[in-house]
Amino acid sequence: MQCPYCNYKESKVVDSRHTDRKSIRRRRECESCKKRFTTYEKIEMTPVMVVKKDNNREYFDREKLKSGILKSCEKRPVSIEQIDDIVYYIENEINKLYISEIETREIGEMVMDKLKEVDEVAYVRFASVYRQFKDINTFVAELKNILTEKGN
Repeated sequence: MQCPYCNYKESKVVDSRHTDRKSIRRRRECESCKKRFTTYEKIEMTPVMVVKKDNNREYFDREKLKSGILKSCEKRPVSIEQIDDIVYYIENEINKLYISEIETREIGEMVMDKLKEVDEVAYVRFASVYRQFKDINTFVAELKNILTEKGN
């Protein structure tokens, strides 16, 4: 591992710990300048292609997923940790499927299921963009579905 301070190519691991995200945090010490730095190791999964509505394909991008969820949760009492947990859950579920392609519809449904558990307003915001509500009646129908599921 190259030292970020002096660019020396050799370092030793001083401490290793598992993180909550299935990665390993390592404290390293440069063998030349003796400065310490932290690295994170994560298992590299096979890249998954996302099939868009127009049949175009692009690589799954966790940051793009997180950005969409963040927009839905804007000005809502949803923590960054909760959003990271949703993204981690979805990414993990996709990897467990052992597939090379997944449709945006499937990802969108996973996001909506998790958002519904966390914050109903964020869920409706996400659904309104994802399902492309055409008019107010479609929007009201979705709200009625939520209320029916809650038993009100």
